[in-house]
Amino acid sequence: MTALPLKIALSDSDRTRPIASGEVAISGIEAQVTLMGVQALFNQQLTHHTFDCCEFPLASYLRSMERPDRPYVAVPIFPSRHFRLSSVFVNAKAGIKQPADLAGRRIGVPVFDMAAAVWLRGIFQDHFGLARTAPIYVAGGLETARAGDEHPQFYPDRFRHEERTDNSLAVLLAAGEIDALYTARAPSTWSSASVTRLFDDPMQAELDYFSRTGIFPAMHVIAVKRPLAEANPGLMQAIFEAFAQAQRIAHARLFDAAALCTMLPWQLESLLFTEQRLGKDYWPVGLAKNRVMLEVIIRYMVEDGLIATGFRPDDLFPDADMRNT
Repeated sequence: MTALPLKIALSDSDRTRPIASGEVAISGIEAQVTLMGVQALFNQQLTHHTFDCCEFPLASYLRSMERPDRPYVAVPIFPSRHFRLSSVFVNAKAGIKQPADLAGRRIGVPVFDMAAAVWLRGIFQDHFGLARTAPIYVAGGLETARAGDEHPQFYPDRFRHEERTDNSLAVLLAAGEIDALYTARAPSTWSSASVTRLFDDPMQAELDYFSRTGIFPAMHVIAVKRPLAEANPGLMQAIFEAFAQAQRIAHARLFDAAALCTMLPWQLESLLFTEQRLGKDYWPVGLAKNRVMLEVIIRYMVEDGLIATGFRPDDLFPDADMRNT
């Protein structure tokens, strides 16, 4: 039987390299894999839909489900996770000591519907007393001035929103023209005398959040163009199994101290600490182990006004086999 050619785009990580290198094959698929930086990948896919299968922003996937054509379907694999309390930066002179202090302040957000921002708005309202609509959100480029959205955005009326096209959010934060920044990556102006993190000990804040909720937030999912998935029964299951295997390989390599696979000198100790605090299956695949996490981000998307439908987690993965994982 002839293998199905599949154009796949992924970020470069230990979870995706076994797919990209061909170490893990996708059954019945001739994979043509491209590795890209996540923002470039998302901008290209959400604007031009270049790839058949790709790492996809979770919040954008939820938004796509309200389109009449529902252009994508996903498998319950989450190649990027992050707690994100460590991703909030503040101007050191702004007097911001806790999330509630952000009420009425200007917060830079490079992409309004990125999962990092969705999670932070929801977590700060649920657990830290900051209503999601209390700040003023400022859109712009993180490191360079940006004239407009890099891919299609929607700004719900319930939020106060501004745009800055004259300078980068990193520079605006250091200059005090915005008070804080929700970001997927640290700004170049940190760390400095003018830019600090909101949480003095973000790891402890994130561990406290996990102890309260049991949630390790997902940022991305693996999505496939719907017509391709529907025309090829078994494709979604094959993709799921391959990415789950790639993740198992990545986890196993963290245990190998003969030649470290990262530049972290205490790689094994960091892994053991993580498993002690988050559990051995701290990066779970499948629907069942991610149901609570998915229920929360769906609720946050509805509360933001980014979607109007209170989807069930099962709705995200229409392949029947996927719902049983």
